[in-house]
Amino acid sequence: MRLKNKVSIISGAAQGIGLATALKFAREGAIVVLCDLHQPAVDEAVAACKAEGAQAIGYALDVTDRAAVDDMVSDVKARFDRIDVMVNNAGITQDARLQKMTLAQFDAVINVNLRGVFHCAQAVADTMVEQGAGVILNASSVVGIYGNYGQTNYAASKFGVIGFTKTWSRELGPKGVRVNAVAPGFIETPILDAVPDKVIQRMREAVPLNRLGRPEEIANVYAFLASDEASYINGTVIEVGGGMTL
Repeated sequence: MRLKNKVSIISGAAQGIGLATALKFAREGAIVVLCDLHQPAVDEAVAACKAEGAQAIGYALDVTDRAAVDDMVSDVKARFDRIDVMVNNAGITQDARLQKMTLAQFDAVINVNLRGVFHCAQAVADTMVEQGAGVILNASSVVGIYGNYGQTNYAASKFGVIGFTKTWSRELGPKGVRVNAVAPGFIETPILDAVPDKVIQRMREAVPLNRLGRPEEIANVYAFLASDEASYINGTVIEVGGGMTL
């Protein structure tokens, strides 16, 4: 169990990559703290982690609400006396071409995908520095590296997350806290539910492995980066996209 007793907070943990990550961490022995918007979905995810034998708790949390983030982190610290891992997975999309994108669409994505990551990382940083150890893992995307049609807001947010990762790894690395990012490619998650089948097929064809990724394949990378096996990896962005950017 590579994450045995590591207190691990995961945002956006009730579905998709976040849920897969929570379950992977549970199997690896972590104490899993699951955060997502809606309490019933959080409760189901907590139950799934407990079924894997893990100690797990959940919070209904909006990462754009800084006071709520601070309250959650304070409660976790009070319960377990430490925080070892923060996985900043929560994210949304509201796609439109530049000429059609509304300010509301732009702001919503930036607030969740960028400001929310800042809130959660800043909220746990003092505890990790005091411990002299910790791991912050940020969800970027291949879109944040290469851009994508119709995703001005999403690409900007995910590129910004890379900037966070590079900066925080320099600031916190000397204090024992590692910061890394994962940049998934096309992954089979609920975020693709509204995408037409013909578009999904084109996405598959763009990947040399000729398939979309599975949430578990991203979760495996998070688990490795959170573990002591990755103790000399800091400030890195790992693409997990099946070779789609070759």
